[in-house]
Amino acid sequence: MNIEIKVPAMGESIVEATIGAILRPSGAPVRADEEILEIETDKVNQALFAPAAGILHLTVKTGDVVKVGQTIGFVEKAASVAAAPEVQSVPPEPKTVEIKGAEPKKALPVARKSIDAALQENPSQQEATSPPPPRITGQETRKKMTKLRRVIAERLVAVKNQTALLTTFNEVDLSAVMAVREKEQENFQKKHGIKLGFMSFFVKACTAALHAFPDINARIEGDEIVYPHYINMGIAVSTEKGLMVPVLRNADLLSYAEIEKALKEFAEKARNGTISIDAMQGGTFTITNGGVFGSLLSTPILNPPQSGILGMHNIVKRPVVVDDQIVIRPMMYLALSYDHRIVDGKASIQFLIHIKKNLEEPARLLLDL
Repeated sequence: MNIEIKVPAMGESIVEATIGAILRPSGAPVRADEEILEIETDKVNQALFAPAAGILHLTVKTGDVVKVGQTIGFVEKAASVAAAPEVQSVPPEPKTVEIKGAEPKKALPVARKSIDAALQENPSQQEATSPPPPRITGQETRKKMTKLRRVIAERLVAVKNQTALLTTFNEVDLSAVMAVREKEQENFQKKHGIKLGFMSFFVKACTAALHAFPDINARIEGDEIVYPHYINMGIAVSTEKGLMVPVLRNADLLSYAEIEKALKEFAEKARNGTISIDAMQGGTFTITNGGVFGSLLSTPILNPPQSGILGMHNIVKRPVVVDDQIVIRPMMYLALSYDHRIVDGKASIQFLIHIKKNLEEPARLLLDL
């Protein structure tokens, strides 16, 4: 019996995808729920799993463009590729089967044993099939772009061409935030089981500012400006496969602990490739932190259809003037990029100052100032 393998639905806006790395070659034995290949979309890479144990047959190769719902192969179920055992009145004592590179385990039904045996007899079948290697010609190396990387490139160019992108800058003294973290870190970890980081302060400061300046939380659709009655905060996460932006939904209603836990979960899922398409849709504003890589100052690019994005940067101790005295403070440059079609220059500057004040005086967030 053959079980078809189809391209699954991957979000409302996803209608096609590209076949990425093929992890199990056609003709190889597979186990139920074993990863067989990766599907690349404009949002994220998604693993596809074997629907049953048996012999894998694929009708696609790396780089093929496929549609959602398209049949791309099938699994010849194990029962049809191995003879069924003779019925016995008393089940035999389980035997121990050793598989190369694995701990000894109890024997499985014959159909499953045939797969394990095939793996043992042909160890090379256990190795994942990788995408074609880069082509080296003369003094150049050519490597095909992934679907995710191509879409990111296209969108970056589209943002520059389709929006009136401007950036305003300011700097923030993080002494107060660092003092709160140092004072409350131990108690926070004991109560919530997670560290109190910087990002939760920035999320809180941004949500407060977005309530004060709703244009920056809005978007343009045709000849209308759409004002959401919620704040879904996108948090940019860098991975080996490209930039991903999971979304904190109703971020203004979350506590510091809820924000930190969600951020940790998003980062782990984004880096191991298990984050869902839905988790990266519906954002109304984005925060990106180039400071983790040492960036001192940069101009972030909008994540359409959003109208604003905040760029965080490296924290550097610098001499600044406070009450006519030169003191050393931990300073960070902030960059707000915005769509000038919907956000005026005055509002963008005031928005960034609002964030600056909330970070330099965290008590303002408790008082909703």
